[in-house]
Amino acid sequence: MSSYSDADNQCQPGDTICEVTVYKEEVIIVPILLLASFLVTLLIILLLRYCPEKGIRRRPSVILARPHSTSRSSRHTQRRSARQNLQGIEAPPELNPLEHEELPLTRRDAPATMSAVPETQHGSFNLVTPLPLSFSVKPNDPVTLYRARMDNRGVVLRTLKETADASERQLFLGFASFLSELGPHPFLPGLMGVLSLRTPIITVMEELEHRDLLGFLWRCRQDTGGESPCNITEKRIFTMGGQVASALEYLHGQSCIHGNVGARSVLVGRDLTAKLWGLGPAYRRKTQAGTPGELENIEMRKWQAPEVLARRLVNQSSDVWSFGILLHEMVTLGDPPFPKVLANDLLQYLQRGKTQKRPANCSNSLYSIIKSCGQFALQERPALPEVIRKLQSGEKSANNRTVLRVPETLDIEKYLQEAEYGEAYNYAVL
Repeated sequence: MSSYSDADNQCQPGDTICEVTVYKEEVIIVPILLLASFLVTLLIILLLRYCPEKGIRRRPSVILARPHSTSRSSRHTQRRSARQNLQGIEAPPELNPLEHEELPLTRRDAPATMSAVPETQHGSFNLVTPLPLSFSVKPNDPVTLYRARMDNRGVVLRTLKETADASERQLFLGFASFLSELGPHPFLPGLMGVLSLRTPIITVMEELEHRDLLGFLWRCRQDTGGESPCNITEKRIFTMGGQVASALEYLHGQSCIHGNVGARSVLVGRDLTAKLWGLGPAYRRKTQAGTPGELENIEMRKWQAPEVLARRLVNQSSDVWSFGILLHEMVTLGDPPFPKVLANDLLQYLQRGKTQKRPANCSNSLYSIIKSCGQFALQERPALPEVIRKLQSGEKSANNRTVLRVPETLDIEKYLQEAEYGEAYNYAVL
């Protein structure tokens, strides 16, 4: 017999309380159970949707190089491997994280030395101190440089100021992506990662102990220490020149014209390894449509080839010209190019067949390379593979005993005047 019949038998007509008591299972208990089941199911769905990994919260991301040919399945495998193995911001050597892939950082307690940087600095670094610059940085420069230690190695932190506007932020991250796309090379400074999910945004670069080559050459002028790393010989110039030329050849293979080759754009490591830097103009040339004349306001005219001074497009041979100027800087321990010629008169000076004078302590083999790179007609300049071959050949027989010295003390004001550093230029590597 149904419950309805039971109710008819047990309850008087119009007795509502009696009917609810009889039907309580159908009208109360079952709906409550159904509602509870729905709420539990909804909660599980929300947890799976927004909390895929228990205890993991959103942390700064690392932007590293994108593999040029990677299958979808291997990319997922790399993601899982990265999340399991990444410590700090340096990926294991066998890992190729995807560009813009968000990888969690292992956060450590911030040491006392973190007071040297903004409080919002990330705790993954220690021994953080401001990086001294060779010349003062302009007050409105959106980037601040710090030296730090990370995983027992030195790094340089290029930090975007929190006052930077949207265009400066885009430029900062775009340059980091540009470096990532270039890929690694033994004679280019290593890009170790980019912290980009919260302010301040930081690009983490490999630190090279002796910093820029120009400042290093100046310190070598009168350094008389016994085993000082400043003991620059002609053989060392051939070696370091070959390293820079190798990096330049690699950039050309990546369809990248450097356009800013000079001692100020080379970094020197602890073992005197030279690594080519100063890639800001190359990035701007790639991303900003402009005429050669507009680029001239950015780049240093006394290091530029005649065709660039004539407002023609910079090319690979233009980098070869500037490389010859670099070799001249090295053998003179940091003298400016064409010190007695005004930049506005330089093109006319070169059109008359004038060249850089041979330094007193420069061998025939080294000067022949400098002179060949400085040919007025770009088609007469050697290609980089030939320059590299000549440097390697010259290195074998170069003098490795006589240490180069310059008796004159460095006069910064005189140098700036002769090199014609304008107010638009900022001598700040990295």
